[in-house]
Amino acid sequence: MIGLLQRVSEASVVVEGETVGAIPRGLLVLVGVERNDTEAQARRLLERLLGYRVFPDTGDKMNLSLRDISGGLLLVPQFTLAADTRKGARPSFSSAASPAEGERLFHWLLAEARRQHPVVASGRFGADMQVGLVNDGPVTFWLQVAPAAD
Repeated sequence: MIGLLQRVSEASVVVEGETVGAIPRGLLVLVGVERNDTEAQARRLLERLLGYRVFPDTGDKMNLSLRDISGGLLLVPQFTLAADTRKGARPSFSSAASPAEGERLFHWLLAEARRQHPVVASGRFGADMQVGLVNDGPVTFWLQVAPAAD
């Protein structure tokens, strides 16, 4: 499971002109589900997202986590993160989870995030979304929890 996290001053997701998710200061995370991912990978990714130290402390050192600052978490499903781009000029999505499994695991991750953290919003799986953000820093990290082997 892949999480492309961006530290943001604010972020939102719009679908068909309606804001479906928005957060103040926190993390916008684009989430890609890979083939063979399970709840174990989702659980570990969430643990890392909530505890990853990307916010500045009083000494301006990245030493505080999302939990520490009580920031917002905006989860946005993005299957293209699982693309294989090593060959040619067109990505392959053979390493991505099936749409049904991707949706199931994304919703599992979202429910678990809402259980563990007070400010959680999301995009809409399978929708054409417009994502707006103010990347603070900019600070962007790629986190990946390897799927189980075939």
